[in-house]
Amino acid sequence: RRSGTRGGSSHGGRPGEGAPRTATLALGAAVAFLRGARRAPPDKQVGVARRIGFFSGLALVYFVMQTQFDYLSQHMFYIHRLQHLVLHHAGPFLIALSQPQAVIARGLPQRLHERVLTPAWRHPLAQGAYRLLQNWFVAPVLFVGLIYLWLTPEIHFYAMLNGPLYHVMNWSMLLDGLLFWFLMLDPRSKEQGALLGLGTRIGLLLAAAVPQVLLGAHIAFATHDLFDVYAICGRAWTIDPLEDQQLGGLITWIPAAMMHVIGTLVVLSRWMRSK
Repeated sequence: RRSGTRGGSSHGGRPGEGAPRTATLALGAAVAFLRGARRAPPDKQVGVARRIGFFSGLALVYFVMQTQFDYLSQHMFYIHRLQHLVLHHAGPFLIALSQPQAVIARGLPQRLHERVLTPAWRHPLAQGAYRLLQNWFVAPVLFVGLIYLWLTPEIHFYAMLNGPLYHVMNWSMLLDGLLFWFLMLDPRSKEQGALLGLGTRIGLLLAAAVPQVLLGAHIAFATHDLFDVYAICGRAWTIDPLEDQQLGGLITWIPAAMMHVIGTLVVLSRWMRSK
């Protein structure tokens, strides 16, 4: 039997929960990016657009995870869907578009980079795991599959009421979003070292949008409450459960699909320039 406490989620999530860890990661990434940009050689200067993209993506991710927004996402389904739209789509998209890998690497302490991170990255197990996750079939299936997994009503119910599982859900969406969008928005062609060709990425972006549209439409047009955990926790403000659910379905459907269209246009423009 499902159980919970009215008026608040069982894990008692509040703005800033887990803040030291998240804040340290966000601050470390920001400092490394700034240091790396300052150390860039003349032919590899980091332009204003890339800086804006990186810090906008980082700020969005931090905002939805570490402010009152995170608390509201535990008490309103459509706010939760906005949170995951940022964690899985918008934030990682902006970060990946800014191409920060070399910049951050250049800004890290030399000993950390050379003695720890580089050997760990070059280890066969790390390379094998990365190539598996970035496989042309695995990457989009994992990207869409996580959305379906966490929106399975029974799983969603327990994730929203269990502190550790709640954080696993959010971090899995963020990390998978970064993996997916870095793969899709790699500025290189396959001949230049990218894992996937530009044409393949266009097909995968369009294909991955379809199941998200179908899931969003299913949620938006459902005639009964699929996610009753929000009734148990207590909604942050008065709204009809079906209206809350419809808004969440539309967010799962339309903005997410638009992100795939924008990503397709970015990759298409690069493909056309390469010809």
